[in-house]
Amino acid sequence: MPFAGIVPRRAVQLTALTALLAAYCAQLVGALMPHVPLLVTAAAGGLALDLSLQHRQPGLLSLLSRVRFDVMVRQLLRDMLILIGLLQIEGIEPLKEQSPLTVMLLSSYLLHFVIQGVTIMVRRDRTLPVVTRNVDVSELGLAPAPPRILARRSGHRLLYLSVPVTAGLLTTAATADAVWGVLGLAVSLALSGLGAGYLATWLLPGKRTADDQRVREWFAEWLRGYGPTVGLYFSGGTTSAYQANMWVSTLAALDGKPLIVLRERFMVQKITATDVPIVCLPKVADLMLLEHSTLKMLLHPANSGKTSQVLRIPTIKHAFTNHGESDKLSSCNPYAKAYDEVWVAGPAARARYQLADIGVDDRDVVEVGRPQLAPIRPYAGPPPADGPTTVLYAPTWEGWDGNPGNTSVVLAGENIVRELLADPGVRLLYKPHPLTGSVDPRAGEANKRMQAMIAEANAERVAAAAAGGGDGRGAERPGPEAAAELARAQAELDALATASFRRSADEAERMLVQSSPEAGRAEAVEAATAAWEKAYWASLPAWEHRVITDSRPGIYACFNVADVLISDVSSVISDYLTSEKPYAVANTSGLSEEAFKAEFPTVRAGTILGPAAEQVPDLLRAVRDPEHDTLAAARTELKEHLLGPSDPPSLVRFNAAAVALCAKADARAARMEARGDSDIPSQRRDAAEEKELEPEEPAGV
Repeated sequence: MPFAGIVPRRAVQLTALTALLAAYCAQLVGALMPHVPLLVTAAAGGLALDLSLQHRQPGLLSLLSRVRFDVMVRQLLRDMLILIGLLQIEGIEPLKEQSPLTVMLLSSYLLHFVIQGVTIMVRRDRTLPVVTRNVDVSELGLAPAPPRILARRSGHRLLYLSVPVTAGLLTTAATADAVWGVLGLAVSLALSGLGAGYLATWLLPGKRTADDQRVREWFAEWLRGYGPTVGLYFSGGTTSAYQANMWVSTLAALDGKPLIVLRERFMVQKITATDVPIVCLPKVADLMLLEHSTLKMLLHPANSGKTSQVLRIPTIKHAFTNHGESDKLSSCNPYAKAYDEVWVAGPAARARYQLADIGVDDRDVVEVGRPQLAPIRPYAGPPPADGPTTVLYAPTWEGWDGNPGNTSVVLAGENIVRELLADPGVRLLYKPHPLTGSVDPRAGEANKRMQAMIAEANAERVAAAAAGGGDGRGAERPGPEAAAELARAQAELDALATASFRRSADEAERMLVQSSPEAGRAEAVEAATAAWEKAYWASLPAWEHRVITDSRPGIYACFNVADVLISDVSSVISDYLTSEKPYAVANTSGLSEEAFKAEFPTVRAGTILGPAAEQVPDLLRAVRDPEHDTLAAARTELKEHLLGPSDPPSLVRFNAAAVALCAKADARAARMEARGDSDIPSQRRDAAEEKELEPEEPAGV
């Protein structure tokens, strides 16, 4: 187990920082006394520690850089202390031997700056105004990226090139022979020169990328050739990609030519496996190229600061789909009135906008259902009497407004987990929201404690079975063939869904690798994902609790194996309702149960859990025995209220809405084309007057 996994992260960083400072202090003492063994040990140890931190603790080094103690300063200080030591050591003549060493050392730093300059030029040259995926970029003549150590890891490069320098100078200190220092510096200078020369070849015509104007012209030509009509626009942070990914399959199924438009470069690789072309346009000026394309409408799964920039394009119609619906105020953001239409799942969301009174016209609200819920299987009856009752606990995160009712993690989470683990017939699947703890540290700490409780419960089941006591649940594990099948399914899915890049690959090289996908890849990915999910659940013991924090299995896959869901007021509830299985909602808002149901209609067909979670036994009884399930009819009614009718299917309604919105874009374009200057009398008169004042051109011109 890694050391950082045993000791808290801050303690590890503090220990590393203390060791680094101690190495400098010891090196200073060794240089001034002078004490050659101490000088050599401290300098070599400090360099080795710095190299190790580059790989293991980049966060700590980032903090040091903020206080101007970056890798350049650290290595310069280390070399300076060695030179001070050489001045103190008998047998080394400063003017005759140390002066050349100093000149060569300064030359090595000068060459480092030269490499840095070339690196900046190469990186700027390879930073394109448009980033793509699933697009043929062969016309751009992109070349593979230069080695990462030269192009993007200046700190690593400086330290690695300092190894022969430090080794040579320390050998000189130990032997009083300057030849070793000269040799070490010569090796470093030679390697630096070769590296700078090799890196500079990426600035030659054979490897140089097309200039920005050429890339923009190529992109405009590609847009004309591809002819996109429907698209998805997304901008967000590193953890928000799931908001876009839930709509990718729906976009791909629509009539027309789909396109995904992004604004952040890193987001290109975070979009799920798809055959839909992806373009990233970081600058507003490049985003405006879409105005002259065939794109008619964009779906918006989230609001962001950059959304207003694309809304300025008048030729495109915009529909806000959101990334989930719940009774929270965030599902009725006043920003929604900036879109041409607001697409919601069912009547509940329409009523929610009317009650919110935020300026969204009811005529602009379109009920389209939730097409991505199709993989969720319907209720098939209670769990078998001789098998486990699988409970999915999927709380949401704490949100931005500090409302204690946003998440159950802080006030009720541990009680819910404790009650569930106390029932020997329960298998718990715990899937926390990816943002848990990002705002309130208490949520993060509670999340860690719950995961520890689940791990301890699993260990107790195995130990009880090994001792011959208890019911033995949790001890029986699938054979090695199950693990082998999961590994095979994982490899097949990774080969289809995950692009394989060299470690040195940069943005431009990824564009080259992720060119036009092979035909049928999307269907193959879907089949491979289903096979992986089946192998995943088969590889687990039937009674083993599970903490699920990875992107796979997804929340819908967890829905399909769960007998009951426990969650908070969030879109998870309305999505789960499509199965019509029992569910429970934690009430940590401070409201009474009656007020809670009145405030949040999505909870009215579920069991309400208080902060102490004392209702969990009754919930499990209703799940196991349908005679105690008094909310089945309410769930069926609420499902249609939240998600709309089952016929026609949601995807059909969604596609019809897209076709209708595209028709509105066509109608506007026709009006603008037919309008002309003649519709504006003043402009028509000015144009006529200008025509009369124009001098006649002489004959023959």
